[in-house]
Amino acid sequence: MKYATTPSKESTANLRSMPSQSKSKGLDTGTIADMKKTLADEYLLQLKTQNFHWNVEGPLFFSLHKLFEEQYNKIAEFVDESAEILRALKSPAPGSFTEFKKASSIEECTEEKLNANKMIDILTADHTTLAELYKERLETAEAEEETSAVTLYEDLITFHEKAAWMIRSHLA
Repeated sequence: MKYATTPSKESTANLRSMPSQSKSKGLDTGTIADMKKTLADEYLLQLKTQNFHWNVEGPLFFSLHKLFEEQYNKIAEFVDESAEILRALKSPAPGSFTEFKKASSIEECTEEKLNANKMIDILTADHTTLAELYKERLETAEAEEETSAVTLYEDLITFHEKAAWMIRSHLA
């Protein structure tokens, strides 16, 4: 899979002649808008993963409890990094549940009692969804030459693809 591309000299010259959407007048477009969605996605996934860590039961308890803890801690690092990139782009970072729920591509889980297999299905789907979305957002960050966002998206794609596989493997 190819995540990062090196632009040709011609395309680089064309990009430099166009103002970056994310830098023009502080508008929430392009990379800035994508980073706000990414922050929301990661925050809600962190919360959902931590919820499942607290509430998982059954024969898979120990392995899932440990895996979910490792994953929500890693996601917390991505949450912080996403907010820091927004601040570096001179944009405020959203910080309320209302904003996160509105901007996120994934749904929060409000069911009180889920079995381990349902948790596995939900988190596998969320990680897979985010990996796919982030491939699109990566392209925007590359086009706008936002190196920090490009690096973050590459790391997020790798993490979410691996996380989906690690969780899904519990069903085998």
